[in-house]
Amino acid sequence: MSSAPSSPQAADGVRQHNVDAVNDPQKRKLYKKREPIYPKLVHGKFRFAKWVFMILALGAYYFIPFLRWDRGASAPDQAVLIDFEGRRFYFFFIEIWPQEIYYVSGLLIIAALSLFLVSALFGRVWCGYACPQTVWTDLFIAVERLFEGDRNKRIKLDRAKWSFDKAWRKTGKHAVWLLIAAATGGAWILYFHDAFDTIGNFFTGQAAMSSYLFFGILTFTTYSLAGTMREQVCTYMCPWPRIQAAMTDRDALNVAYRVDRGEPRGPHKKNESWEGRGDCIDCKACVAACPMGIDIREGSQLECIQCALCIDACDDIMKKVDRPTGLIAYDTDVNIDRRQQGEKPVYRFLRPRVLVYSFALVIAASIMLFGLTTRATLDVNVTRDRNPNFVQLSDGSVRNGYTLKVINRTHADETYAVSIDGPDGLEWRILGQDAARGLNVDVPAEATQDFRIFLTLPEDAITAANLPIVFTVTPEGSTESRTADTVLLTGAGR
Repeated sequence: MSSAPSSPQAADGVRQHNVDAVNDPQKRKLYKKREPIYPKLVHGKFRFAKWVFMILALGAYYFIPFLRWDRGASAPDQAVLIDFEGRRFYFFFIEIWPQEIYYVSGLLIIAALSLFLVSALFGRVWCGYACPQTVWTDLFIAVERLFEGDRNKRIKLDRAKWSFDKAWRKTGKHAVWLLIAAATGGAWILYFHDAFDTIGNFFTGQAAMSSYLFFGILTFTTYSLAGTMREQVCTYMCPWPRIQAAMTDRDALNVAYRVDRGEPRGPHKKNESWEGRGDCIDCKACVAACPMGIDIREGSQLECIQCALCIDACDDIMKKVDRPTGLIAYDTDVNIDRRQQGEKPVYRFLRPRVLVYSFALVIAASIMLFGLTTRATLDVNVTRDRNPNFVQLSDGSVRNGYTLKVINRTHADETYAVSIDGPDGLEWRILGQDAARGLNVDVPAEATQDFRIFLTLPEDAITAANLPIVFTVTPEGSTESRTADTVLLTGAGR
């Protein structure tokens, strides 16, 4: 880090130099070229945790489409399936229909509140461990390290002239990156069609065009974002670093450099006294380990994803110089200030924002759970014809037309009894159905069926311009029923 100007005249000179640089058309650029970052491999509990989570996350993403879940002969047996053709979303025992899109909204609300709560407690732990950009970037860096070596070797290789050794290492790295990106795009399309059928159809050219389109999109984005853009995605593209500032406060746990213990920093020789100085020996091991290329000792920064690799790097150095670990650790801004003032640290996990997020999360989860456990297998909707509103027959009676929509969410064909409550003398007819069947309708398994029904009211039974009508639909052999209210228009009093 450069030192401050030694005099006002020097400071003025620096400011003028910066102004000239900004105004120089040759130096002014709309986009800063990416500077390569070469994160060093570290070992420790946080690096191990990241390996474990990466394996679990990638394993879940790639293999979940192959899990099976028996729903009966009429339904697909893929455990997780977004079936646009069948207009269903299957998630193990949960089956969501288009009319139940509010469940998807509920899941998104729960996910958002969970993220808010975790951020209020532990800062950007999502970004450091669970974000797809972080997971795939970690994987791509591991591949890069496999072909090109650790930090110093990669820097040396990039600076070297092109040779056979450099060419095969670069080619091999990008080839594996493309294979991983292709596997990522291929796994994505398996969530929208049966996984086993899609794999066979994909390689024989018989898959849907949308499969090839989204395979190409996901392959390209995975390769470019995790392979070539990396930290730029987090810094320039992702909105969460900016939003997170509103989610946290000075009592949230974040990866922090304990300035109260580390300063003043500087080189340290073996057997030299530690009196009058801090524990930081300015080795920059934390900077070398950071995948974002920042110096955590400069305080909280938008680029920091809280991956905690700098903690592992610093702890390793502290052990080597025989100092306590934890110079960089999960800590709060409040406690760093308290230690500087000679006070004991205090951790406040139960804070107003934490309680608000927790309460909102419990409410949202409870509503979702209640809705899923009490959701009906039958739904009914009635729409009255509006053009014309009614038809007056030659004998003076009035006829209204209706569309009865019956939704059967069971995995078996069902017969439903329809009853109609209305004024005395009301007559009915189902279009295209034998009158001998009465008001009984058949609906296939997991299907929606529309029925055209005509209601006729004799002239002497007309008592008002509109009369209430209630349709009741009951499954055969069941007491569960659903009702739909509507009206019958007569035109009386016109």
